[in-house]
Amino acid sequence: MRTNIVIDEELMHQAMKAAGARTKRETVEAGLKMLIRVYRQGEARKLRGTIHWEGNLDEARQGRLPV
Repeated sequence: MRTNIVIDEELMHQAMKAAGARTKRETVEAGLKMLIRVYRQGEARKLRGTIHWEGNLDEARQGRLPV
């Protein structure tokens, strides 16, 4: 989708540096992806305590690499 918007130059420069992006497009896409990720995390947090899980956590962790 092609869209024209006015963005503060200094804000864009800082965002490009923070994202390690080479272009404005990469920067905007990285920002949109981060926004979606943060929103989804918030939605997942709303479920805390509402879902009952049964199982053995140690058993579920078998075969996983240590973090």
